[in-house]
Amino acid sequence: MPTPTKGPRLGGGPAHERLMLANLASSLFEHKRITTTVTKAKRLKPYAERLVTFAKRGDLASRRRVLGLISNKGIVHELFTDIAQAVENRDGGYTRITKIGNRKGDNAPMAVIELVLEPVSAKQAVVAEATQAAAKAAPAAEEAPAEEAPAAEDAAATEEAPAAEEAATEEAPAAEEAAEAPAAEEKDAK
Repeated sequence: MPTPTKGPRLGGGPAHERLMLANLASSLFEHKRITTTVTKAKRLKPYAERLVTFAKRGDLASRRRVLGLISNKGIVHELFTDIAQAVENRDGGYTRITKIGNRKGDNAPMAVIELVLEPVSAKQAVVAEATQAAAKAAPAAEEAPAEEAPAAEDAAATEEAPAAEEAATEEAPAAEEAAEAPAAEEKDAK
């Protein structure tokens, strides 16, 4: 949930501010970009992004929540079909604010707030694709070695058996000689 704002409200009272934000969000979703003051744009950003998050869910409860705030059914339909589909791979950051200078009449700082509908950057898309491929390959990789492992173990066991017998026959005399050597050294020491 967006943090509460500090300072005076936009417009006169809380009801007027809610209506202003709803109208600004409605215009933003209809035209994809609007020009407004910097203060209104900063207040609109979390409000609009929250509505886009509801649209990404796409269920009936979310649609009804958005319809409670924006009364135009056509704009809500566009939000849930076009805009939500365009930003489905994006994890937030659905809007962009660009300052454009001051207004000529009253010198108020102005900004353009627009929806970010471009696809996610190529680097992030490649990383997402690689993780999906790795996830698909992991179950296949686990099955393949499990099938090959018994055959490999049988082959290794048959090769190691004669080698182990030869090593055992060679080690037996060497072990006897090693046992006799310390006994001889003890006799010499006495």
